[in-house]
Amino acid sequence: MSIASKLNSIKATLPENVTLVAVSKTKPVADLMEAYEAGQRIFGENKIQEMTDKWEQMPKDIQWHMIGHVQTNKVKFMAPFVSLIHGVDSLKLLQEINKQAAKNNRVIDCLLQMHIAEEETKFGLDENELNTLLASTEFKEMKNIRILGLMGMATFTENQNQIKKEFIYLKYIFDSLRDRDAQQCISTISTISMGMSGDYQLAIACGSTMVRIGSSIFGGR
Repeated sequence: MSIASKLNSIKATLPENVTLVAVSKTKPVADLMEAYEAGQRIFGENKIQEMTDKWEQMPKDIQWHMIGHVQTNKVKFMAPFVSLIHGVDSLKLLQEINKQAAKNNRVIDCLLQMHIAEEETKFGLDENELNTLLASTEFKEMKNIRILGLMGMATFTENQNQIKKEFIYLKYIFDSLRDRDAQQCISTISTISMGMSGDYQLAIACGSTMVRIGSSIFGGR
């Protein structure tokens, strides 16, 4: 099956309220262009340098999502163009994004990454860290970032019950965040990014509004 066919067959299974991020990391521009020609406009990369190189070569109506772990010293390279940063897991990183967004006269959309997996290797905030960050004066003073919601990665396991439990937990935190948002009359909290090639249907059933799919579109590495 071609990239375009695989992309279209996945899109056909997604509910209207779910956004597809085509995870294009390590893939050549030719593969991305095939997906682009088939109508895909949102691509996810996990390395800033690679994303910047592709941004320079490809059409400018593409939304670039940074889905990998972000080092603060690299933020400046993507600040001029990045659409959404999925993996924001510290106040320090948020401050750097805010600073670089201001230099580019932009407001950069971000998702706060929650640690929902049982693996220690995954990055992310726990519930207390999330609440501390959102309550901090530093956070409230940032004018050049906008928090759209949360992102999380489930444990890499065949155990569907465990994955489901982790997705439901992320949805619970998301709902409480959105309720708090509504009380403050701000309505930016709309996105919950969870689910990849192996588990996106389960993620959608648990309330995901954004799925990150790579190998099912572009094939394995």
